[in-house]
Amino acid sequence: MRVPERLPTTTVSDRQYRTRGSDRGRTDDASGGDGPNCPGSLIVVSNRQPYRHEYEDESVSDPSSSDGTPSFGADGGLARAERQRSITVDEPTGGLTAGLDPVVQETDGTWIAWGDGDADFAVTDDRNCVAVPPDEEAYTLRRLDLSEEAVDSYYYGFSNRVLWPLCHGFPDLIENRPTDFEWYQTVNEQFAEAVSDHADEDAVVWLQDYHLALAPRLIQDSVPDGATVAHFWHIPWPTPSTFRHCPAGGHVLEGLLGNDLLGFHVEGYADRFLDCVDRFLPAATVDRTQRTIRYDGRTTRVVATPMGVDAEGYDRDARSTDRDRLTALFDEYGIPQGTTLGLGLDRLDYTKGIPERLAALERFFERNPGWRGAFTFLQKATPSRTEIGTYQQYGEFVRSEVQRINRRFGTADWQPIVYTEDVLPRDDICTLYRHADVMLVSSLVDGMNLVAQEYVAASIDSDGALLLSNRVGAHERLGSHALTIDPANADGVAAQLEYALSMSTYERQRRLNTLRQRVFSGDIQSWMATQFDWIRRVHDDAGSSDESGRTSRHTDSESDSREPTPPV
Repeated sequence: MRVPERLPTTTVSDRQYRTRGSDRGRTDDASGGDGPNCPGSLIVVSNRQPYRHEYEDESVSDPSSSDGTPSFGADGGLARAERQRSITVDEPTGGLTAGLDPVVQETDGTWIAWGDGDADFAVTDDRNCVAVPPDEEAYTLRRLDLSEEAVDSYYYGFSNRVLWPLCHGFPDLIENRPTDFEWYQTVNEQFAEAVSDHADEDAVVWLQDYHLALAPRLIQDSVPDGATVAHFWHIPWPTPSTFRHCPAGGHVLEGLLGNDLLGFHVEGYADRFLDCVDRFLPAATVDRTQRTIRYDGRTTRVVATPMGVDAEGYDRDARSTDRDRLTALFDEYGIPQGTTLGLGLDRLDYTKGIPERLAALERFFERNPGWRGAFTFLQKATPSRTEIGTYQQYGEFVRSEVQRINRRFGTADWQPIVYTEDVLPRDDICTLYRHADVMLVSSLVDGMNLVAQEYVAASIDSDGALLLSNRVGAHERLGSHALTIDPANADGVAAQLEYALSMSTYERQRRLNTLRQRVFSGDIQSWMATQFDWIRRVHDDAGSSDESGRTSRHTDSESDSREPTPPV
């Protein structure tokens, strides 16, 4: 799934923050509103938090000191200086956190996440809870305080050195460091403990993504029987032949089978998960027709529900843009006015196919000398996970390829590829989305790809073209009216780019109008409503089973003592 950029939007004093009771929660009957309704008190669990608190700067001074130096109290500590430091609040600007935030606000729920801001725990109570948003206090944010070693091993280690490359089909990039899985397990236990502090018998625990694969089983063993545990896996799921390379793979499968509901973006990922369980957990009973798995006294339902974006929001923001801002952006990045614009917007991740995109652009300029000086491709890249060597090398290679291609084709007043790693505010992104003549999404593999959908939602003039990789989840919804590409075929991508730039206005509008209908009908609100419909179904099914005594949510002691069967 794409990581959103975060921009500080509010500056306040830490003394203005209040915390409130963290065990509140409204059901769908009490929450009101027209958005998706949760069947119980909602607890969202994710690695990334929706709000981050940061100190505004590193300097600390006491306004009472004439020379600007801090004054100290009798105990030698800072007297008033620390309390006077301003705190900035980063709010969600896109992606999953932005989509879920209003839903959790409506349910007066709880969100549990890693507190990674340097001022995060200056504003929490003794339970590490704070009411958010700061000005509304609509729900409780419970933060986990993770050590540097925990973050290095749990997040940069097992999550992103093992599970990320594994699930995206790059087993050769797996780095299995000695203590990473132990820390991953420890942090998942911390998340589970935090959930148990907030869950009641009517709770709906909704976990997000691959950082928390072990947590569902741990949570099921510690929450009341009436609680429902659901999980959405935002990245692809690998084939059994790839999953066999997963260290502690049996533990991962068993952890995920602690869920009552497990969701993926597309049916292919759901079917691969069933295949892996069938192959590596012989004691599991897999029903492929119903997509259910019976294991260790529990039933897990597996579903495919493609995620959307805030289509109305991108449409609205695009309508507020104007040509003046586009002109300013062209001037800022040295793009000649009137140039036809191609756009790429990605994290610097080896799954995104940026080198393959650059190779296709090089082929395009080889084959189409008439477009030199008339077409510019703007590649916005966001550095990601730079603590991992693979990502550092990838970024260096991308930058060197951009320089090489620009040396080959560029002139004194025109560069074929404008490359930037600048943080762009959403208004600028929507300006580029709206006015880009071509959007190029060339991911080698992607669970969904929200950028493609954002571009479509912001294309309010219906005069652009989307080139879309056939290896992304979004292709199932958009592929018939996007221009399909195989990202590994440079000649094919170049040919589709030539076609996109020569399309008639009528064909551009016809394609984009259909794409917009699909993006709007399958937006993030629709996705969440579908999720909650499924959660309600398994929630009701579990309640019926508990009343009849036919099933039990928790395992018996004999089952708990078994070790998971590892993949071989």
